[in-house]
Amino acid sequence: MREPNAMTLATATPQGKPAARVVLLKDVDEQGFRFFTNYASAKGEEMAANAQVALCFWWGPLERQVRVEGRVEKLPAAESDAYYNSRPRGSRLGAWVSPQSQVIAERALLEDRLAALEAEYAGHDPERPPHWGGYLVVPDMVEFWQGGPNRLHDRLRYTRAGDGWRLERLAP
Repeated sequence: MREPNAMTLATATPQGKPAARVVLLKDVDEQGFRFFTNYASAKGEEMAANAQVALCFWWGPLERQVRVEGRVEKLPAAESDAYYNSRPRGSRLGAWVSPQSQVIAERALLEDRLAALEAEYAGHDPERPPHWGGYLVVPDMVEFWQGGPNRLHDRLRYTRAGDGWRLERLAP
């Protein structure tokens, strides 16, 4: 599959207005799900105001879906630095160039800014912008869905229960 780590991230404003977009999962472990973005973007502002988020992975050819609900928190600067420094140079400069989610007059503004930064950082690497970094989604609920014949899908929901997880089977 192309981009199997693509996931829909759903956020909401403090007033409850939802928004969703696709971002890329960069790591998952016992702590949660990690991704990186611009803190000043629409999603960054929504997560700063309302830390409750949802993730959804959809793998159509496999007839599988994974849903996650939980709270989001910023990753430590050192972890964001390490990931930023592992990215291709163009992607690192792009994090400086784009005022993500802001209205711009024309694409040439981005291209001109990129050219200026390429000249400014010729011969040395850019540091991570202060407005860019990582997030950790700490799950409270994870649901696994597997398509089945006659629409009798399998659904297993894990809900955080103290230091462990409670497993429940859901009707399709």
